[in-house]
Amino acid sequence: MKEYKVISWKMGLSKNDERLEEALNQHAMSGWRVIHVSENSARIVFERERNR
Repeated sequence: MKEYKVISWKMGLSKNDERLEEALNQHAMSGWRVIHVSENSARIVFERERNR
């Protein structure tokens, strides 16, 4: 069974790419993988196996 997480990404004034990369890597270390990024990049959907 899978579980999902949705986060809202808030663009800042600087270092957006670096902050986004860091956030994605943090979620990946917890077993999450990105399955969708909204067109305006405001929401990111993650998925992982529930019983890992």
